[in-house]
Amino acid sequence: MAELTRTISYRTALAVIVGGIIGSGIFMKPSFVAASLGDPFMFLSVWVVAGLVTMCGALSNAEVAAMYPETGGQYVFFRKMYGDGFAFMYGWASFAVFNTAGNASIAYVVSEYTDYLWKLPRLPEASEKGIFFHIPWVGTIYPLQNLGVKVLTALIIGLFTWINSRSVHVSGGIQKFLTLLKAVAILLLITGLFSSGKGDSSNFTRIQEGNPGSWLIVSGYIAALSAVFWAYDGWNNITFIAGEVTHPQKTIPRSLITGLSVCIVVYLLFNLSILYIWPVENLARSKAVAADVSTFVWGPAGGIILAAMVIVSVLGTVNANILSTARVTYAFGGGHPWFNMAGKTHPKYLTPYNALIINAIWSIILVFSGSFDILTDMLIFVTWFFYGASAVGLFVLRYRKPDAARPYRVTGYPYVPAIFVVFTLVFLVLTLAGDVADYRNGQSPLIDSLLGILITALGFVLYLGGRKKTG
Repeated sequence: MAELTRTISYRTALAVIVGGIIGSGIFMKPSFVAASLGDPFMFLSVWVVAGLVTMCGALSNAEVAAMYPETGGQYVFFRKMYGDGFAFMYGWASFAVFNTAGNASIAYVVSEYTDYLWKLPRLPEASEKGIFFHIPWVGTIYPLQNLGVKVLTALIIGLFTWINSRSVHVSGGIQKFLTLLKAVAILLLITGLFSSGKGDSSNFTRIQEGNPGSWLIVSGYIAALSAVFWAYDGWNNITFIAGEVTHPQKTIPRSLITGLSVCIVVYLLFNLSILYIWPVENLARSKAVAADVSTFVWGPAGGIILAAMVIVSVLGTVNANILSTARVTYAFGGGHPWFNMAGKTHPKYLTPYNALIINAIWSIILVFSGSFDILTDMLIFVTWFFYGASAVGLFVLRYRKPDAARPYRVTGYPYVPAIFVVFTLVFLVLTLAGDVADYRNGQSPLIDSLLGILITALGFVLYLGGRKKTG
């Protein structure tokens, strides 16, 4: 049977990491962070703190990835750490919840900004609401609503799925090009803002009037971190394609450290540049801070420039995510009788073509249903549960297999993975408590975190059913 081959170089791996992380979050999250904190120093610090915490998790994963450089990333790790049942729950959740919903939502951002530049067609309101489906405790779905944006989103997913199914080499080349284009565009934007002559360095020390008390600041800082973690998500994409990376024992740790370091610096510089133009209270009031700052500096053309930048930036993220997330579906599908079709390799192109197609179909269904909005609400909770589990698993492997070959060892062990585990636990508890509070106050129709837990647990039921079928 055909197997995936090691064709992904260090440069491509670096492009997958940087391109997978830097997407729409850099343009969309600063206003929420500013509103949550009201202090320029804390506004800037949260981007560094979130990056360093993410780095702790990435380094913990890098040690395991160097031990087991196989396609599937965390799915493979969890099989080694906790067994097939837990690994299958992760594989199922990645398909049903966070990977496909994430792909759908990211591609949707491209279409929304395209709609800003060139108005896409949509049906009359009566026709949009003519077909609907009501799901108890979830909401009403209108598949024809905003049809032009949805069709373009489906075409984007389909295009990058086709490219990735035909050639890893071509997809990797596209990724390097889009990541380079993204980096150049963002650096030009940062340079343009700093050199515009419309900034004020006093904004770096100007605290918003009516700044909240210390306890509200702690609460706001946690909320800001949650938002910024979304901007850093995608760092583990490289572990998904570990089985196709050349010299993985060296390439994966090196690309993770370099890629995340680049993202931390870019995020800090970008937020310094917009803070230089506007004080923190102005950033907090903006609904689209990057577009508003660009318009303030360059007029209406600034909004067009920013929209084009977002499209370029997010297209790179779409390709990186479609390339990498299909490898999880490929790995977990090949290990279960009900999903083994997903584990097939194309005999000619040597790509996980079935997994790519299955992911694309489900992502497009989520786009037209609109339910990916619900899934992305629970995305961060479920994702970070598994991030924390992978860091705990590092301790498990160190205990169970102390003499196993470790081409890369986490610097600062056990403190680095311990910091990540403790932070993840606190983050999950606070997120769950916040979701419960929103539900009780009537601000949410369901408890997103619990729904994510239930969907994940369904994976274990499917796993047991598959074992019974084969037994």
